[in-house]
Amino acid sequence: MKSLNSLVPMMHVRNVRRSVEFYEKLGFRVGNTHTPEGGVEPVWAWLESGGAHLMLAQAGEPVDAEKPAVLFYVYSADVDAFRSMLLEAWTLVRFTIPSTPPEGSSASPILTATF
Repeated sequence: MKSLNSLVPMMHVRNVRRSVEFYEKLGFRVGNTHTPEGGVEPVWAWLESGGAHLMLAQAGEPVDAEKPAVLFYVYSADVDAFRSMLLEAWTLVRFTIPSTPPEGSSASPILTATF
């Protein structure tokens, strides 16, 4: 089995700045943020605490507690092999491959899973 380099969840939140303040109280520090040109508030943040990482992104629609909005970004040295392994292992999961990265992100997820 191919090993992962890391797994980073990206959580969609109502307010990135307020969410950053909350996670800072839990020991996270800001590694990076993105504020759109002309904007006053960040729409994306990368947080770090020791070996843990978390991305926060401004939700494009109201946040519904019944429908968690969390993506997991998986980093692997061999993305194609890891994607193939996921597709073989998780036959009960519906996968879609996004064509563009989330707004404010330069990363491109290799697939999205719906359980």
